[in-house]
Amino acid sequence: MARMHARRKGKSGSVHPVDRKKHPEWSALNSREVESRVIELAKKGHSTSEIGMILRDQYAVPDVKLATGKKILKILEGNQMKQEIPEDLRNLIHTALQLKKHLEPHKKDLSNKRSLHLTESKIRRLTKYYHSTDGLPKGWKYSPEQAKLMFE
Repeated sequence: MARMHARRKGKSGSVHPVDRKKHPEWSALNSREVESRVIELAKKGHSTSEIGMILRDQYAVPDVKLATGKKILKILEGNQMKQEIPEDLRNLIHTALQLKKHLEPHKKDLSNKRSLHLTESKIRRLTKYYHSTDGLPKGWKYSPEQAKLMFE
């Protein structure tokens, strides 16, 4: 598949090993313990990707879905701990705010101005997707002023 804002092709993401069908025996935690760790880490304020990395690196759980049968987000939704804004959209908004902050003193930085336009178009596209799949509250709209208040 081609890149969205470039004229080249590229690989997207990593691929799991082929032989992973069940939770490995060498992993220290069973499914109930993994779910409790996910909830505990979410209460500390970690995002879903951070939770996955912490479980992988510190608790030797290579894949939460194989261990529990559910993804991290579904575990959090089951315990009413879902974030209002999805993590990928939150990261894009944070990137856009950093670009805006950079452009205030550097008004003639055209490459970063283009990056800001591309990032904001990705935000609008993701917002449209999440509205269609009920991932965002009704009436939620991206505006730089609102985003600045959200991250302060």
